[in-house]
Amino acid sequence: MEIWINPACSKCRSAVQLLDAEGADYTVRRYLEDVPSEDEIRGVLDRLGLEPWDITRTQEPAAKELGVKDWPRDASARERWIKALAEHPKLIQRPIITADDGTAVVARTDEAVRDALSR
Repeated sequence: MEIWINPACSKCRSAVQLLDAEGADYTVRRYLEDVPSEDEIRGVLDRLGLEPWDITRTQEPAAKELGVKDWPRDASARERWIKALAEHPKLIQRPIITADDGTAVVARTDEAVRDALSR
């Protein structure tokens, strides 16, 4: 199990505290420092069952600069979104937990963290 976090994020800190409280075996990836590649982002999206626009933080300054709110949300634009997430990792929603069963969750709630733990 791996969790992608930004240590400055309260949701990330809460998720890590819950994982620790549950005695989970996991690794931490500080994705702003260890930036995921486009292929890794594609893999996580597959595991999440989501599209890149579903995990994009559209209120971030970089998102506003790029104008992502106006980008198409369809197959023709998918690679553009993935490239933006790889080039601007602050745009990636957090925390993301990749579960042991090959799935993943955006773990913004205790319920989502527990869901990942149960997989």
